[in-house]
Amino acid sequence: MDTLYLVIPCYNEEEVLPETSKQLRTKMLTLIEKGMISSQSRIVFVNDGSKDNTWEIIERLHKEDNIFQGVKLSRNKGHQNALLAGLMTVKDRCDMTISLDADLQDDIDAIDEMIKKYYEGCDIVYGVRNARDTDTAFKRKTAESYYKILKFLGADIVYNHADYRLMSKRALDGLESFEEVNLFLRGIVPMIGYKSDKVYYSRKERFAGESKYPLKKMLAFAWEGLTSLSIKPIRMIMTLGSIIFLISIIMLIYSVIRYAAGEATVGWTSTVVSIWAIGGLQLLAIGIIGEYIGKVYLETKHRPKFIVEVYLDN
Repeated sequence: MDTLYLVIPCYNEEEVLPETSKQLRTKMLTLIEKGMISSQSRIVFVNDGSKDNTWEIIERLHKEDNIFQGVKLSRNKGHQNALLAGLMTVKDRCDMTISLDADLQDDIDAIDEMIKKYYEGCDIVYGVRNARDTDTAFKRKTAESYYKILKFLGADIVYNHADYRLMSKRALDGLESFEEVNLFLRGIVPMIGYKSDKVYYSRKERFAGESKYPLKKMLAFAWEGLTSLSIKPIRMIMTLGSIIFLISIIMLIYSVIRYAAGEATVGWTSTVVSIWAIGGLQLLAIGIIGEYIGKVYLETKHRPKFIVEVYLDN
């Protein structure tokens, strides 16, 4: 049987870790008893610079049971970097990994089906929500719109999939070859290729604690995804600029004709509106182009995406 490592990024998760570790341990032991995974399989918690007792809990779990391992990052690097840190730290120790959140919202019973699809030859298995009943109407609508926008912009992204997925060692090796600093794993993983499939599940309510993705962070994460996966926003601005230029030519011709006919009228409203409209468009264009230039700037620095301070293995 192949070895499975569960990788769980953690940021201030002291309220959920005791229950999360208990449920995941039970799930892993059941899978081992069924002969689906090796007894060398492990649960790896990645501490992303937590300010509470998250790391102390991980250390205690590791001492009490060697099925638990811990990765401590030198500082907070964000969910995507923490997840990547965990995956890259364990990739040479296992045959497959499954990444999931620490809040128990991802249905761990879907792990069984993911493993079955792995043995059927899939290198990547996506955990996909079959509904968004637990979300507010606002979050549901904005999430659905976001996935549609990404598709429109040409991003190859799995609808209603977050970061609950199985990846084989071969897929992890492929992920390692992506060197960009601006991480959006939901868009990068499909680029790896290899055989993939989906497992559908119902997302649960958060067991305890607060969401680490308030509206501000969600918007920032969404913008990161948009600008990391596509250059279409720049092309759309170029198209819009071309349309406005054509309109200005038409208006120029119209004004000359009106002047020649002796019907020219001077109005400040149209002038002011034009100035504000074109000025706003220019600022928007500069801002979006600046965002891309900033990303290029960060990529050229080749800064490490994460630094592992401690790895509790066995």
